Amino acid sequence: MSTPPDPRISVVIPVHNEEAYVADAIDELMKDLVSVPAEVTVTLVENGSTDRTAELVEAAMATHPHLRLLRSPEPDYGAAMRLGFLAADGDWVVNFDIDYFSADFLRDVLDHDEADLVLASKRAEGADDRRGMVRRLATWTFNKILRFVLHSTVSDTHGMKAVRRHVVQELAPAVRSTQDLFDTELVIRAERAGYRIAEVPALVEERRPAKSSLLKRVPRTLRGVWRLRRILAEETS
Repeated sequence: MSTPPDPRISVVIPVHNEEAYVADAIDELMKDLVSVPAEVTVTLVENGSTDRTAELVEAAMATHPHLRLLRSPEPDYGAAMRLGFLAADGDWVVNFDIDYFSADFLRDVLDHDEADLVLASKRAEGADDRRGMVRRLATWTFNKILRFVLHSTVSDTHGMKAVRRHVVQELAPAVRSTQDLFDTELVIRAERAGYRIAEVPALVEERRPAKSSLLKRVPRTLRGVWRLRRILAEETS
């Protein structure tokens, strides 16, 4: 009897103006992924950078044959994720950040044969969220808003997640949110479509201070949630 092929995982990581950080992070990530029992490719989607981020990723590709680069002209995290997700060819499509990734999460994903999506939750039982109190509170508040406004039942839509490629191909073209909410809308749409979602507890320990400002993100995210509510209501009316 022939041995079944290893599962294929496509990791997608949006990057923007990461010149000072990206080369070392790539080395750490690729070293971490060696232990995963799967064929893993990593695509960094550079979006709107004004520094040498793309050049450094291209240089790293000479050392790491499973590393890829896509480029998008606009600085938009969600649009970059969408681009990478739709270009992915693995059995699973996974979202990491350049400063938040985990080979342990990929092993958890491979253990969930029954799931269509696997979410690394900062709020699930057993999670270890070592961020500051303000960011933990922001996550809690955002989840409550999603439950109240969009009737979501999952505990965390932001952070590491894995989605089967056929789910990405079906749902991602319909996602209209970019910026901070592409992945949230994708998860909400998957919930409403009846896909099987598993949540696993996440260890969250920041490798560096957060780049994004909550003061800027919160108003933008709230507007995005209400816009998404309107979009989904129009689609079902």
